Amino acid sequence: MSEKEENIVNEEFIEESTEESVKSSDKKNQKRWYIVHTYSGYENKVKSNLEKRIEYMNMADKIFRVEVPQKTVTQIKGGRKQEKEEKIFPGYVLVEMIMDEDSWYVVRHTAGVTKFVGSAKKPIPAKESEIKKIIHRSTAQVQKVEMDVKVGEKVRITSGPFAEFVGDITEVYPDKAKLRAMVSIFGRETPVELEYKQIQKL
Repeated sequence: MSEKEENIVNEEFIEESTEESVKSSDKKNQKRWYIVHTYSGYENKVKSNLEKRIEYMNMADKIFRVEVPQKTVTQIKGGRKQEKEEKIFPGYVLVEMIMDEDSWYVVRHTAGVTKFVGSAKKPIPAKESEIKKIIHRSTAQVQKVEMDVKVGEKVRITSGPFAEFVGDITEVYPDKAKLRAMVSIFGRETPVELEYKQIQKL
């Protein structure tokens, strides 16, 4: 799945998780999760700003948690393994709160926040079950491997039945963290599909 497709799926997931909660959104003084839209790249800044406002404006009894769901991504560049945090839902922050005029004002007017998911006057709470799935995806640290490999480059296979063979990359599938390479086996060029974690760039 490409990054664009993943973002579309994420947006549909968020819409579905809120649409099914409309019926129960009328209950007042109930702690619920809401999804806040932010400027792209400002998710962590919004979390930090909002947590400071909660403390400064004494809103800890109405706004409880602010989460930016992330997953760990392993990148291999120049033969070195690096880990980075990648946002699961870019442009969104999750806020657990009791919705009223005061708490709405504090969140809505935090720097970097553009709107709540839902109508302007009536934010829609997300389904608790969906939020649990999102947070589980975050804490499970699902890893995908990213590697800066291109067609035409040579790689050494480090594991599997073709370990120690050298191949020429013919196709790259970054969404699957796989590639196809031509490997000379007994004098014959043989196509082999490999995972990024099975190779090392030469």
